Amino acid sequence: MRLIHCADIHLDSKMNANFDKNKAIERRAEILNTFVRMVRYAQKNDVRGILIAGDMFDTSTVSALTRNTVLDTITASPDITFFYLKGNHDRDGFIDSLNELPENLKLFGDEWISYKIRDDSSVIITATELSASNSRTCYESLKLDEDKINIVMMHGQEINSSPGDNAECIDIRALRGKHIDYLALGHIHSFKKIRFDARGVYCYPGCLEGRGFDEPGEHGFVLLEIDEMTKTVKRQFISFASRELHILAVDISGCLTSTQIIECIENKIEEKGMDSKNLVEIVLSGEVDVECEKNIDYIKKHFDGRFFLIRLSDKSKLKINYEEYLHDESLKGEFVRKVMADGSFSEEEKMEVFKLGLSALAGEEIIICD
Repeated sequence: MRLIHCADIHLDSKMNANFDKNKAIERRAEILNTFVRMVRYAQKNDVRGILIAGDMFDTSTVSALTRNTVLDTITASPDITFFYLKGNHDRDGFIDSLNELPENLKLFGDEWISYKIRDDSSVIITATELSASNSRTCYESLKLDEDKINIVMMHGQEINSSPGDNAECIDIRALRGKHIDYLALGHIHSFKKIRFDARGVYCYPGCLEGRGFDEPGEHGFVLLEIDEMTKTVKRQFISFASRELHILAVDISGCLTSTQIIECIENKIEEKGMDSKNLVEIVLSGEVDVECEKNIDYIKKHFDGRFFLIRLSDKSKLKINYEEYLHDESLKGEFVRKVMADGSFSEEEKMEVFKLGLSALAGEEIIICD
């Protein structure tokens, strides 16, 4: 038997932190389409159930497009059972909008609810929605048949201590010895799998699609292969996102011009084989000489249009030999000596003042943003 474990799809996410209006609309549509593609994958690969471990939606008000697409996709897949556990971002907007609940859509509440994949199956899906009222008591009330193949769904941050009334935390320690074969979790947006006792593992599949540069790398879902005869559960991460987000660190130490910096970035892009459909943040690092001509706007403009989205961050530092300026009678030397002698600046602030002041003295246009 095959099952899919996914989570944190965040349909209808605003997406306005990284994208302009048009690209935000396009990206929301892509994430919705990735959900549809995942269900088609399930249909073609004889998957019997899809476990959605929370945060399927991102807002309380679900758009008509998203509501109709999700509903049509579920009802068009009668051989697949959808187990939908609400997370901290989910509200009742989608469920309340339905005139009738599809037979193949199973929901959970604030008490443990169990479902069989089919009547003659030994695979049991059990879940509860965490809240302040049950976050202390849910562990003790979880009772599972050790002779069954037990898959438990929860949504929250894993910890190894009591969460108290924090409904967004899951006490992994309290779940040991509960006869769990696979703990299907949601909330963390990157893939993570850890064995938590002799019998079972807990797993975060991560989000289906990365929405920002805090969610880089591969994204997708987990495919479970369950052998009911041997009572074994095999797990495979399936990379499935339509676009990936990459953070590309580029050391520009030794560069003296914007052209040389661009060449360093080009070499790194070629080395990593960056696909033009992806989202890329270029992070400049290393130390550059104070005489380095570095125009960030010009450098970024060179790469505009190369990827679906590109962002440039300058984390490089100035390399200043203070002794060279101690007796320099130029305006630049006077400026450096004054900054060095000013005790009101921290070292980090001095670096920023040097960067702006020396750039100004070199004739560069200085733009200071609030």
